[in-house]
Amino acid sequence: MKNYTTLTLVGLVIVLAVALVGVLMYAQNQTSPERATQPLVEIAPMEPDSAKWGLNFPNQYDSLMKTKTNNVDTTYGGSSAFSWLERDPRQKILFAGMPFSKDYNDDRGHINMLEDVRATGRLNLDDSDPKHTPGTCYSCKSSDNPGLWAEMGMEEFDKMSFNELTPHINNSLGCANCHEAGTMRLIVTNPALEEAFKAQGKDWKTFSRQEMRTVVCANCHVEYYFKGDGKYLTFPWENGTDVESMIKYYEEEGFKDWAYPDTDTPMLKAQHPEYEFFTQGSTHYNAGVSCADCHMPYTRDGAAKYSSHDVHSPLLNPEEACGQCHADTNYVVERVNIIQEQVASTKIATEDAIIDAVTAIKAAVANGKADAALLDEARKLHREAQFMWDIVSAENSTGFHNPEYALKTLAEATNRARQAQMLAAQSIGDTSLLATGSYYNVK
Repeated sequence: MKNYTTLTLVGLVIVLAVALVGVLMYAQNQTSPERATQPLVEIAPMEPDSAKWGLNFPNQYDSLMKTKTNNVDTTYGGSSAFSWLERDPRQKILFAGMPFSKDYNDDRGHINMLEDVRATGRLNLDDSDPKHTPGTCYSCKSSDNPGLWAEMGMEEFDKMSFNELTPHINNSLGCANCHEAGTMRLIVTNPALEEAFKAQGKDWKTFSRQEMRTVVCANCHVEYYFKGDGKYLTFPWENGTDVESMIKYYEEEGFKDWAYPDTDTPMLKAQHPEYEFFTQGSTHYNAGVSCADCHMPYTRDGAAKYSSHDVHSPLLNPEEACGQCHADTNYVVERVNIIQEQVASTKIATEDAIIDAVTAIKAAVANGKADAALLDEARKLHREAQFMWDIVSAENSTGFHNPEYALKTLAEATNRARQAQMLAAQSIGDTSLLATGSYYNVK
């Protein structure tokens, strides 16, 4: 009996030992970026060539390379570089007087960013022209940037013209924009983002890894502007990251991107404020979901688990992107379609209201006898309405990242546009300017 018991115990120990070895081998095969590994090659700090990082992390690198040819569109967006000016001709009117009225294409995948910024029709490469394109426009386009910022500082980087920086920029967005070499931890690499956090009393180095899976996207996917003669890259977050706080910031700075022709309205152009939009109390953000959870979902190559770097819309792979949390992905896709349809139609209605305001303000200015105070207030409301609209329009989710915030912002934009239209009409006592649908008479 004693020998039997001893053999049983020995057998149990062997089984447990084998199981433990299996678990350890499985864990060793998990390619979490922050797992301690023995790299095949040593990566230099801020190494701009992502192919070198790819020797240690081939799955991540290979999936990143897919963004070069992934040009599939969704109903309201995608990555085929379609023209917003052709898809929605109202935007030619909304951006009249500035480069976005000449060329405004949707973004392609990350690996195409450098090629696309050099091909855009918005560039002014005449360095003798005071309005020449600054080097600041390269800020979110290249993995060379972290090294250049460390070498020369962002202030000197931004002072250079686009032409002057071009010989120093050779790699599209890549590993060095989000990761620290050696440790592979997610980091803030854009000095403007670090400065914006400091202005809010925040230290990104205290954030959790899950938080950083959203924060690294804010290196680029944010609202920003070029401050002063040096075109210094700045995020308008000092008062907060909601649209009202950003408007207040720009008012205090006295900043404008351009003056709208024939109205002299000091206008603002929103960029791509995905980070601010998503973090304004959205359902997914409040639930602890990160940008990477949906746009870079974990996938497998055999036993290896890794985050796909083929960044694109979750609508293109809902089982992987949404199925981690939602059992019924068909319902999810249907729900997304409903939300985006509602936001898209509301956005068009807001555009029509802004164009009606523009038409009324133009008429008031042309009249020459407008009440100056009323006309100035109309201009102020026009500026605010269009920036609110653009915060939703330029944000790449057609409202889905934060549906409630999107619809609320568009509603307020429409309200201010209609007020602007009314005040412009009152400024010259012309009630005919209160008519709606002027877009169809302008195009």
